[in-house]
Amino acid sequence: MSTPPEGLPIYRVLTGPDDATFCRRVSEAIGLGYELHGSPAVTFTGESVIVAQALVWPAQS
Repeated sequence: MSTPPEGLPIYRVLTGPDDATFCRRVSEAIGLGYELHGSPAVTFTGESVIVAQALVWPAQS
């Protein structure tokens, strides 16, 4: 597949609390064919840990 399914963009950044739901969202994107782009970013709000992970659709050669 040369483009992401369901009209999704080729570049995505998923963000959210560092929990199982966030991990599932990233895992689902990988399952669709996205690849991780760089390392996750992590911050602490004073109350909770928030993570961000960039994903890209692989380039077709």
